[in-house]
Amino acid sequence: MTAATTIPAPDAALTKPTTRQTATAVMASLFGWGLDLFDLFILLYVAPVVGALFFPADKPMLSLAGAYASFAVTLLIRPLGSALFGSYADRLGRRRALMVAVMGVGLSTAAFGLLPTVGQIGWLATAVFLAFRLIQGIFVGGVVAASHTIGTESVPERWRGLMSGAVGGGGAAIGGLLASMIFYVVSLMAPGEAFASWGWRAMFFSGLLTSVVGLMLFRNLEESPIFRQLQADKAARRAGAPVVASPVRALFSAEHRRAFLVAILVSFGGGAAYYLTSGYLPTFLKLVNGVPNATASIMLVGANVAAALGACALGELSQRIGRKPTFLLMGVLRLVAFPALFLAMAKTSDTTLLAVYVLVLSFVANASYGPLLIFLNEKFPTALRATGTGLTWNVGFALGGMLPTLVSLAVDGPSQIPMMLAIFTTVVTAVYLIGAALTEETRGNLDRV
Repeated sequence: MTAATTIPAPDAALTKPTTRQTATAVMASLFGWGLDLFDLFILLYVAPVVGALFFPADKPMLSLAGAYASFAVTLLIRPLGSALFGSYADRLGRRRALMVAVMGVGLSTAAFGLLPTVGQIGWLATAVFLAFRLIQGIFVGGVVAASHTIGTESVPERWRGLMSGAVGGGGAAIGGLLASMIFYVVSLMAPGEAFASWGWRAMFFSGLLTSVVGLMLFRNLEESPIFRQLQADKAARRAGAPVVASPVRALFSAEHRRAFLVAILVSFGGGAAYYLTSGYLPTFLKLVNGVPNATASIMLVGANVAAALGACALGELSQRIGRKPTFLLMGVLRLVAFPALFLAMAKTSDTTLLAVYVLVLSFVANASYGPLLIFLNEKFPTALRATGTGLTWNVGFALGGMLPTLVSLAVDGPSQIPMMLAIFTTVVTAVYLIGAALTEETRGNLDRV
């Protein structure tokens, strides 16, 4: 190791957390990520309306592309949030970083419900909307850095694969499920034109739930034993051996650079598949299949349940057979399943059969990144873990999050969407498989400091 990145080994065994401490950390990771994805996903459910109000264009697909581009803006700024909050979390604690980030996301999301539209103040409304997306993205990036580490560091080795799926996929499912439920309620309260008039604002105001629940959830949260041990070692040896001067700088050093780049390939492959499947489903069901909002919301609730089951199942499988074999297995399955499902969904007019396709698509897509969270945590030592995990997750998912915009720009109408999604998902799966082939097995590496 270089002098700049050396961290002394712990003198004593890690202190085991109490059952209550472990449960609190697990809940904080699971719901912290879920609540913030709920805020982030709200835009996906109102994308057609937001596109018309803030990105008006002669062609509806261009307005939709504008709405997805604003989603991509949030994703692109998230790595900066991870660098800022991740460095804070690695130096001063995951708990503090998580609390600030969750509060910031909730308040910034609610602010969207107050914004004037292009019809009211012209194109200045678009600029203000995008500025708020940047602010929201910084806080969401911070949530990733903290929530994706404190839970996995607090559970025993045996359960870390399942924990990975529960937070990465289950947290996403919780966020999507809450957004689906709010979408259903608001759709009933504001049917038809009323949704375009004021219902979309109510969707954004529901983001205040994040701040309230976050404050209640995190007040009893404690730091993980792994992080506390690292802090104790730093304090004991502060006058002797050097410690990490900057987690971000150390992450880009020759020692960690290759691990960082390989992890981004896997993260991009997982994140891109998510946004092209679960993320695009609300738009697909509306524009390609013409499913009414109320019916689509019920399908999406089921899709989020399937997503959680898939992520947890493959996270647990990775605990038994390893992270790398699980990634390779899912990559091969995706090459076949994604194109077949998209094309089949476009051809069917049977609502029940369409719902089955939606469930299978969500299961496969989310299962493929079930082990991703623990894989990223195991890739980096404790002193860099929040920064490394947050940046690799957010860079990969930011790049993947731009693809729905490209899909919308690449098609002339809804009839072309299924084939374009089949092509895009095949390409990103190839990237996912390359990353899986290049990485080494990481299972069991988490306790190194």
